[in-house]
Amino acid sequence: MLTKARFGDAAPAGLRIESVEAGGDVVRLVARLRLASAACPDCGVSSRSAHSHYERRLADLPAHGRHVRLRVRIRRFRCLSPRCARKIFAERLDPSVARRFGRRMERHEGIVRHIGLVLGGRPGERTASRLLIPASKDTLLRVVRRGAAPKRNLPRVIGIDDWAWRKGHRYGTLICDLERRKVIDLLPDREAATAAAWLAARPSIEIVARDRGGGYGSAARQGRPEAKQVADRWHLMENASATFLVAVRRHMGEARRAVGQGPIDPATLTAAERIQYEGWRRRVEDGAAVLALHGRGGPSHNHDLPPLKIPSTTPSDKKAP
Repeated sequence: MLTKARFGDAAPAGLRIESVEAGGDVVRLVARLRLASAACPDCGVSSRSAHSHYERRLADLPAHGRHVRLRVRIRRFRCLSPRCARKIFAERLDPSVARRFGRRMERHEGIVRHIGLVLGGRPGERTASRLLIPASKDTLLRVVRRGAAPKRNLPRVIGIDDWAWRKGHRYGTLICDLERRKVIDLLPDREAATAAAWLAARPSIEIVARDRGGGYGSAARQGRPEAKQVADRWHLMENASATFLVAVRRHMGEARRAVGQGPIDPATLTAAERIQYEGWRRRVEDGAAVLALHGRGGPSHNHDLPPLKIPSTTPSDKKAP
């Protein structure tokens, strides 16, 4: 047998809908928590002594082609325990409704997370906009990362390099967790013994990324001999770039002669290359004209241009103070 559902049955857990306003393409719901008291998050003592209130604004799933916005009246209570350090606290929503400091309902957050997992950034942003769930590509990726399983705190893959406390005078050692992309320790010097002692105290380390210097290689062999040592990407690219530039500078003359052989077809150039080519051609023509004038014994400057007039300043022109 079918029964007529009450409007309050559709409210999220622990909330009571007080009013509904529909205007334009937005439906606004005003709600409050059902309970008359709340427990202090520190001491757990329940309180009914209201202090003040504020509003939380949450985005909910769209309904009937309209955006849904929920305004929840949150009350602040006085803690009645004299031994509690927290004097004022706010009542909290059920975790199934919304997370702390969140701006979306949890069911709305779940849809955003699934769109990000399935479609990724830009495709997910376009699909979410069609579904009336505005979320940028950065928001989609951030929600996916936030919902991922927490990573281990123990470092497994680290990068180690030196850094300057004072350049040219005092150096230390910087150690990063490459999986979490954060600095995890700073050592006071760059001695191999100090780094080896640090590595020996952390058996979870499996991979050590370092530069090609021998100091940290020796430290890794002493502190974590079973760990795999790899050359970090930054130093590989830096060394490869420096070697390439040295080779190019060494053979620049041959390269210019090889490039200069044969006519250049302007039709095959890009717009930027064509601008550079036209500028080079004008400079070559101007240089040839100057050399021709100099070869005939004529002046190398253009007499058709009017002479530059420099105004002279006399004592009569100066204004009196």
